[in-house]
Amino acid sequence: MAPTNDAAATRAGASVPGAAGQQLDPGIARRLKRDPAGLVAAVVQQHDTGEVLMLGWMDDEALRRTLTDGRVTFWSRSRQEYWRKGDTSGHVQRVHSVHLDCDGDALLVRVDQTGAACHTGSRTCFDGRDLNAEQAV
Repeated sequence: MAPTNDAAATRAGASVPGAAGQQLDPGIARRLKRDPAGLVAAVVQQHDTGEVLMLGWMDDEALRRTLTDGRVTFWSRSRQEYWRKGDTSGHVQRVHSVHLDCDGDALLVRVDQTGAACHTGSRTCFDGRDLNAEQAV
């Protein structure tokens, strides 16, 4: 599927170090339902405990990198660049599996997390952020 806007087209046409001629498998690309920016939400989960660690965003190139190099890569919406989790912090996410949801608009990335998953230093991006919802009876 072609990028859906100018930002996605720029990312798709950008020179990617070490990725000459590599593209996301077309069969996988066809199954993705991207947002208007060409991105898919990626929920990251600790593979052995089921703990939800964070949410990131991937375009086709970030997903290709994640599927092929064993480390999670995201597209940073704020910095407008790819970032491989842990390259600067040391808090690496090693890929165990990647699943596409039934609608094709979200990914579940199961990882082995080293250190904190959140940029704040918390184990997860959800620690200490309970909104105190009423529990159903």
